[in-house]
Amino acid sequence: MASDEKKIRRTLHFKFTVPGASEQMIAMIKSAAPLYQMFGDAQVRLLQNVDDPGRFLQEIEYDAPESLETNRQQIASDPRVQAYIMGWKTMFPGAIEIEVYKVL
Repeated sequence: MASDEKKIRRTLHFKFTVPGASEQMIAMIKSAAPLYQMFGDAQVRLLQNVDDPGRFLQEIEYDAPESLETNRQQIASDPRVQAYIMGWKTMFPGAIEIEVYKVL
C-alpha cells in the first residue's frame, strides 16, 4: 500500500456484556488499545452503561486505507485481528455486537 493512499475514517463499535465485571477485567480490555494502532491513528474509548454496569461499548475510530476498506474481508482475515476476536470470544461468553459506522 502506498503511504499517500487515500484514507477513510471509520468508527467501530463493540457492544458486549460482562456480568460482574471487575476492575481487572476492565484494565485488560483497555490494554488491547495498542492493537488498534495497526489501523493508523486510532482513537479508543471504553464506555460502561451507568444503568447496567455489566454492559459495555468499546468505540474505536480509525483511518483505513481506501483499498483495504473496500474489501473488509482482508481486515477480517488478518491474523492479528483473528487472534483478537478469538480472545474476545473466550473472555465474553455472551454475544458481541460489532458495527462499523462512517461520518456523513
